[in-house]
Amino acid sequence: MNRQTSNHATLADKFNEDEPRVNWHDETLWWVRTKRDRMAWSIPEWEQLREAASQIKLNALGNLHDYLLQFEQQAQQNGAIVHWAADAAEQNRIVTDILKKHGVQRMVKSKSMLTEECHLNPHLAANGIEVIDTDLGERIVQLAKEAPSHIVLPCIHKKKEEIGELFHEHLGTPAGNADPQLLTAAAREHLRKEFLQSKAAITGVNFAVAETGEMVVCTNEGNADMGAHLADVHIACMGIEKIIPQRKHLGVFLRLLARSATGQPITTYSSHFRQPKAGQELHIVLVDNGRSRQLGREDFRNSLKCIRCGACMNTCPVYRRSGGHSYHTAVAGPIGAILAPNLDMKDYADLPFASTLCGSCSNVCPVKIDIHQQLYKWRQVLVQEGHTTVTKTATMKIMSGVLSAPRAYKIAGKMGRWVMRVFPGMVNNRFNPWYKQREMPAPPAQSFSEWYAKNKKS
Repeated sequence: MNRQTSNHATLADKFNEDEPRVNWHDETLWWVRTKRDRMAWSIPEWEQLREAASQIKLNALGNLHDYLLQFEQQAQQNGAIVHWAADAAEQNRIVTDILKKHGVQRMVKSKSMLTEECHLNPHLAANGIEVIDTDLGERIVQLAKEAPSHIVLPCIHKKKEEIGELFHEHLGTPAGNADPQLLTAAAREHLRKEFLQSKAAITGVNFAVAETGEMVVCTNEGNADMGAHLADVHIACMGIEKIIPQRKHLGVFLRLLARSATGQPITTYSSHFRQPKAGQELHIVLVDNGRSRQLGREDFRNSLKCIRCGACMNTCPVYRRSGGHSYHTAVAGPIGAILAPNLDMKDYADLPFASTLCGSCSNVCPVKIDIHQQLYKWRQVLVQEGHTTVTKTATMKIMSGVLSAPRAYKIAGKMGRWVMRVFPGMVNNRFNPWYKQREMPAPPAQSFSEWYAKNKKS
């Protein structure tokens, strides 16, 4: 995908061509957000849990080196084989070498946003290894040859009728049948065969406990358990930020995760993997891929607290009406717009601007990441580093000059109100992006500062 067609605005315009889809996408995600609110309000100590989680993560990030070494030592004592990957290419090479060593040509994988970030599936395919995604939503988008559009609800952008067509084509379900129960049963039968035949399974990692060397994987379908328990080789790929210090801390995060993600009290399966079963190999791949760099950015290191719940996506008015694929990166939405520029400022310079900065994302974040503040800071960095368009850079400089000079600000305000009143066509036209889907407000007779100067004594 070239630079011209991969920016957020262009891709959002494409998504918005289907207005009914945009509307139900928006409404469905807001419904999930309201479920989250009900769950949060049902727990009196919700804010204390958020603060505790934030502080635990802050401690983990501040002592990341020590906790990672402790985790490695404990995991090795448990019988796991630990690998270190500096970047995506090294992770993909490590996984490929393990699979080739065992002669694996077809294997199962549960949800892992890290492997999406590292483009593991296409890398394995290029090496003659077929990957079957076993999370139902991920399997649907895999059959559609698409990337997930949401980190928790991968196929939220798909209508059931489209899924019915996909299953008819690939799984042989009756044509025109979009009954969810029938489609789910067909997926279960299809995936059961893959679980039973696969010699290797890849899982992600939600939390890794430094104290015990164990990993916790949270799913609602049990697919990670099926894959890991039935396979001869279990490969767990985890970002280094997934570390938490002690097992007792899990209770804090497990109470927050599902409530924030889907409005459930807890995920259906919270599975602990500590040691391989008899005859099995357990490989853990610890992946950096830019995380150390983000850790070194004081303004952005808090983004590494993220537990991938997706709450910021469900509440974001821009994400809900532009779709996950418009972010052209593995992790979409507000949190993705913070993480992606760290990987490549040039390719993802558009994403921090895909926000209203309303702060709703920060309000719902279970680990208290200052998401909207970081989006604002990224905008400043991207302009300073020269990664924005000439037009945007010039506009920002002009606005900076006007907003930093009270006299210029007052003059610009008066001119703007006069133009909107006398020559409304200069504002209300197709060249003004704001006017495309909005009615411009009526110009006020006076500015707030003028009103205040006139009324402050009364």
